[in-house]
Amino acid sequence: MTVTPAPYGTPDHPRVAVCGEARLEVDPETAHITITVTARGKDRRTALDDLTRRNAHVLELVRTYGQAVEKLETGAFSVTPELTAGGRDEKIRAYHGRVHITAVLGDFTALGELTTRIADLDMTHINGPWWNLRPDSPAHARARRQAVQEAVQRAREYADALGTHLTALLDIADLGAENAAPLAPMPAAPGSFRASAAYGGAEPETPPALDLEPQRQTLYAQVNARFTMAPPKL
Repeated sequence: MTVTPAPYGTPDHPRVAVCGEARLEVDPETAHITITVTARGKDRRTALDDLTRRNAHVLELVRTYGQAVEKLETGAFSVTPELTAGGRDEKIRAYHGRVHITAVLGDFTALGELTTRIADLDMTHINGPWWNLRPDSPAHARARRQAVQEAVQRAREYADALGTHLTALLDIADLGAENAAPLAPMPAAPGSFRASAAYGGAEPETPPALDLEPQRQTLYAQVNARFTMAPPKL
């Protein structure tokens, strides 16, 4: 008859509880940029027409990079009036239009050129890049495996220090899986590039592409594990 060892440990089946950790630095897989297209007009229709034209131009420009762009999404859109300052009556001085666009690139060779071309457009602002890993990146699995291996190694070292050996694995769990406070996710690291296009004037020649160096990402994994070991001779 096989006796299952108690999870809390007994003199016959001592328990050892350990924490396994892993920290990896890996190259990013995607770069996110945010684009804000703006327009200003004395009447609503003028502001809306200019905004529509500039938005279409930005989308067309981004799409010319084909498969280098993995995702292109339009976010918030707004057209708001600007009231005359200091006036008693609510008179509208101008209208401001704004569209937010997000682009995700997986080919970093096109990133520098695209960002400078967007920054060169009128009434257009660009922020980023924010470097990231894909949710299904193999790097996440590598970090988890290393955390498990670290937990097993720690437990073996504790058992070896007592002159004994591990006999069974009781359980293994992600940090936070057992009513513990989960780790806060590490934020995506933003790049230093931020630019605003000029307001009007003659259109300059296409600027040289920025040399953007991808920022390495840090992955962190942690697991809790409990083992039983053979009774040591103390």
